[in-house]
Amino acid sequence: MPEYHLDGAAVTDEPSLYAALGRAVVPPDGYYGRNLDALADCLRGGYGTEPPFTLVWHDSAAARRALTRRLVVGVREQSYFDAVLDVLRDGGVTVVLR
Repeated sequence: MPEYHLDGAAVTDEPSLYAALGRAVVPPDGYYGRNLDALADCLRGGYGTEPPFTLVWHDSAAARRALTRRLVVGVREQSYFDAVLDVLRDGGVTVVLR
């Protein structure tokens, strides 16, 4: 299974998260979503890197501190960081937080 490395120190807000994902998984044109729905679409295939793969998220604590916007997903409230993790994992990505 391929392994990619995400630089969490480069994640200072939501747009920088998607830029960092684009650099990590090296899809065409560096695009790997611009929001949660687009990320889920990318993970479904047909454009760029497809699961299964492992994403090693370095400096994940820095990204967690940056991605604090609260979302209601289904019946629960969670941070944007946790919502991203859910989308990645639901899409077949093994995420390793470092």
